[in-house]
Amino acid sequence: MNQLEEGIALDLDFGKLAKVAATGADVLPVVLQDHDSGDVLFVGYANEEAVKVSLRERIAVLWSTSRNELWRKGATSGDTLTLVDIRVNCEQNSLLYVVRRTTGGACHTQSSSGAPRPTCYYRAIVDEASLEHVR
Repeated sequence: MNQLEEGIALDLDFGKLAKVAATGADVLPVVLQDHDSGDVLFVGYANEEAVKVSLRERIAVLWSTSRNELWRKGATSGDTLTLVDIRVNCEQNSLLYVVRRTTGGACHTQSSSGAPRPTCYYRAIVDEASLEHVR
């Protein structure tokens, strides 16, 4: 079991943005939200190319900060997210992709039953050191 993804110990990655910045990639944070449920699915990053491809192909396309490449969500998992809208915040330094799930899943992790999770936010912070599963 991957303790980071499935465990109940709190281990927040406060260095994530520094790691992204260190790559030198020109990216914006992207919140992905399900159009129908309003659920926040996950947070990713997009560069200019990812935004252009998303608009052209009408699917969620992001920039993978771990692989440093364009990432068409669902290309390997099958959990494609159809693009409904791209919104920009007031300072134009973050984006909101409003999407529809084509399958039940959005997260790369799976529930204990083996089903893809519908969102990456499946645990809640209980206290300063622990988490609990909520979905």
